[in-house]
Amino acid sequence: MVDVFEQVEEELRSARYKRLFLTIGPIVGGVLLLALIGALGWWGWDSWQNSKADKASQAYERGLEALQAGNAAGAGAAFLEAQKEGNGAYKVLALQQRAGLAVEANNLTQAVELFDEAAKAAGDPILKDTAAYKAALIVMDTGTTEDAIKRLTPLAAEGRPLRPFAQEALALANLQAGKPADARVLCVQLTLGQDVPDSVRQIAQQCIDAIDTGAASNVNDIIKAQKALPPPAPASAQTQAQASAAAAQPQAAAPAAAQ
Repeated sequence: MVDVFEQVEEELRSARYKRLFLTIGPIVGGVLLLALIGALGWWGWDSWQNSKADKASQAYERGLEALQAGNAAGAGAAFLEAQKEGNGAYKVLALQQRAGLAVEANNLTQAVELFDEAAKAAGDPILKDTAAYKAALIVMDTGTTEDAIKRLTPLAAEGRPLRPFAQEALALANLQAGKPADARVLCVQLTLGQDVPDSVRQIAQQCIDAIDTGAASNVNDIIKAQKALPPPAPASAQTQAQASAAAAQPQAAAPAAAQ
């Protein structure tokens, strides 16, 4: 009788296992299938991203080579390809290179648009603020002082990577706008601040001296006369672009400067 009871109990357990398998088997199978699909999807997406990064890198290198060879048209085409293919840093770098080419061609409106696009596309704070800073410098020369001040103010905030350079430009923009008191406050902060490059500190002190002696009172007349001059030739624009690029690279992590 014991054997019979054991056999019946074993059959009951077997029946329960079968019902349990029929109940949860499809669920487990579905979960495993979804996991497999997710793994394959991630692998495909990662491979696609790596492929795009490789294409962007190659296009960007071609652009740099074309620049060195003096082939502006070829460089522009290569950087445009890198911008479309790349994401992250390559896209931002390509946009800034295209903006630099626009400056060389004296197309400053397009240069500002490209720098703005680069700033929006950048995730890295240094790349982001470098592009925004360059756009603001062009606006200081070609746009309104109000727009320049609006662009520079957030860049000069505490903790921003290009703060000293943005403060210096913001002080000059305030002088242009006829606000010497605001400009002087910024310059004093630069002379007393830590981690301020010596060149920026010296310019700030010169601005303070000019404000205190009244020598900066005619800055608006100088700016008006400067804006009345004919547009600079391409060679002069190239020199301005190189100067802006040098100013926008205060840290080693800002290789994104336009050529």
